[in-house]
Parts: sequence; structure tokens; C-alpha cells
Amino acid sequence: MAIADHHKSHNSDGKLWKLCPLWQSGTTSSSSSSTQNLHSQNHSHQNGVGSNSSRASTSVSSVARSLLPSRRRLRLDPANSLYFPYEPGKQVKSAVKIKNTSKSYVAFKFQTTAPKSCYMRPPGGILEPGESVIATVFKFVEHPENNEKPVDQKSKVKFKIMSLKVKEGVDYVPELFEEQKDHVTIERILRVVFLDPERPSPVLEKLKRQLAEAEAALESRKKPPVETGPKVVGEGLVIDEWKERREKYLARQQVEAVDSV
Repeated sequence: MAIADHHKSHNSDGKLWKLCPLWQSGTTSSSSSSTQNLHSQNHSHQNGVGSNSSRASTSVSSVARSLLPSRRRLRLDPANSLYFPYEPGKQVKSAVKIKNTSKSYVAFKFQTTAPKSCYMRPPGGILEPGESVIATVFKFVEHPENNEKPVDQKSKVKFKIMSLKVKEGVDYVPELFEEQKDHVTIERILRVVFLDPERPSPVLEKLKRQLAEAEAALESRKKPPVETGPKVVGEGLVIDEWKERREKYLARQQVEAVDSV
């Protein structure tokens, strides 16, 4: 675009030269003086054009960068939709697998257009490079109006997943996305798709598997960590093998002493 404009300006200057024969007439001194003035004006004009072209190029580059899509840090499965079993009057569940495909630590966060009837578990978190998590999404399904079929319903509820590059060791808080909003990337906007729970389908089976994996991961996080140190009993009393043997030895000594009496 800038080259085309510059070429057009060059052609216009050529026409101007042809339409102004004044520069080709007059005395030698007048011609020389005029030529010097012309070179001076032309030099100033070129400097001005160069400066303006540089500023225009910088402006175009910044605009182009802003129009380019941001590089995604997360891979979602499913990629564009959240599938829910259609059960009016009940709270149903969907699932989406989120994987960090970048080489840095990434924070993610859910947002929804219906916070009163939907919520996510977890609503956000931080993933290390290559790490993945299956998030469970809960939604209350309203009864249809005018006996509409679920396939005819167009749900206006949408879910947005955002990401933010963070440093290793940073604790997740939702305020991170507000404090660094200029660096936040909108990964996907997921739409709601209802499935018939009575009709088997590959999508429904995949949803059941993901929900089972998410539930198993949640249960594993609830279990206390396996203790590898000494056994602790009561109010912090440490029992070791040597102390147990000593207590048994003293007990036998007391019994033998009573028997001898």
C-alpha cells in the first residue's frame, strides 16, 4: 500500500514537470538559481516524504500486529463446544480437557454469560508446560418453552476460556487477569450443544469418559499424602522399633520380679 502511494506521487511529479515549462526558459543565471532552489525544495520534500513514510510504516506495523490473532497457549478438547445431556429441570455436567502446549507456565480462567446457572470446577488455575487438566462444567437446564425440542433450541449461554503467561512459582488468583489484561489471550469461546442422553453417540461416550477421568482426578486430590516418615500416634508421640522393644523388655522384667516374690 505504501509503495503504491509512493509510485503515484512520483508519477504526479512527472506530470507537473511537463505542465510547467517555466523552468526550461530564462537566462542562464536565472536558470541556475532556479535549479538550486529546485534541488533544495526537492531535497526537503524527499526528507519530509521519508519521515512521513517511516511514521506511516511504524503505524501500519502496529495496526497489523493488533489485527493478527494471538498465538494460542492452550489446546482444548472439545475445541469449539461444550456438550451437555439434555435433561430439563436438572443440573447436568459437561467436560473439557485443557492442555498447556506452550513452553511457559500458563494461567487459565473461565468466564460465562450465565454465572447464576453455570459454574466451572476448577474455575481457573496454572498449568506447567505440557500439563493438562479436565475441567467440569455444571449447568442447570431450563424447561423448554412451547414444547420446543432441544435440537431446535438455540442456547445463548457461552463460555470463554482465557490464558495468561506467568512465571514459575506464581500462585493463581483471579485478579491476575485484571492486573495484566493487556497480555490476556482469549483462547476460545465455547457454545452449548445439547445431547440426547437416551441416544448413544461417540460424543456422548467421550463426554462420559472425560467426566469419569475428572471425577477420579478430584478424588485423588482429596486423599491425604502417603506418609513416609516415622509413625505418629496420639499427641505427636513418635513410636520407633527400638522403643517398642525396650518397653516389652521392661514389661517382662516386671513380670519376672513379681513371680520371684
